[in-house]
Amino acid sequence: MTVGDALVTGAVIAVLTSAVIMVITTIVARAQGRVVVVDTAWGLDLFAIALVAAVMAVTSGDGDTWRSWLVTGAVGLWALRLAWHMHRRGDGTEDPRYEKLLGGPLGRVGLGVAVRKVFAVQGLAAAVVAMPVAAGVFSQVRWTWLVVVGLGVWAIGLFFETVGDAQLAAYRAQSRDERPQVLDSGLWRYTRHPNYFGDACVWWGLWLAAALSSGWALGAATVVAPVAMTYFLVRTTGAGLLEKTMMRRPGYPEYAERTSRFIPLPRRTRTTS
Repeated sequence: MTVGDALVTGAVIAVLTSAVIMVITTIVARAQGRVVVVDTAWGLDLFAIALVAAVMAVTSGDGDTWRSWLVTGAVGLWALRLAWHMHRRGDGTEDPRYEKLLGGPLGRVGLGVAVRKVFAVQGLAAAVVAMPVAAGVFSQVRWTWLVVVGLGVWAIGLFFETVGDAQLAAYRAQSRDERPQVLDSGLWRYTRHPNYFGDACVWWGLWLAAALSSGWALGAATVVAPVAMTYFLVRTTGAGLLEKTMMRRPGYPEYAERTSRFIPLPRRTRTTS
């Protein structure tokens, strides 16, 4: 299959699969009366796209079967961990972020607003982010070593996400009187958002393993996916949105002065003159 054919096939699979997942998510959201369920569906949407693409690629005899299942397994492990984490973190109520985005509770603004502002946007974003995998499984591996490197980057990302989330959960489990004002130990000593940094690494790693390892053409055609994901995580729905709230908390501005915002770096020290 040519690069163009792989891109078209991957795009069709990604869009249609994502649409189905978001329709199901919309039905669940309506039944529960809250939009936040989309956070759990996000990872499952990406896994569904990867799985459908892999099954179709293997069935049609396109691509390399070993890599198709390898990258699909990597997406699945990441997605299931994330979905479980988001589901467990929920308390059965709506996330204030979504009420602010919608302009009120779901029951008041209506399902149509939620579809337009949340579910359609999330579905399209998932289709774009999944393109390296959805198209890559239909292509032949050109550089096997890049598959190895990509999975190494993916593993680093999964480590940062998993450990970062665990450290944050342990911090929140402490009483407010006993815990420090901000979490500044463990991975949080080197980056203010280890979980978001890990998420970016996961998708850069999958781009390397699933797309760039097939050649420069497919890599260049799909690099928008990890770039977009990183932009979301740094500037908009991830760290950028969270920082606006966190900067108002006692101790956080001082923490921000000495700690890297995204990429893990040694702690900065103040110099006095």
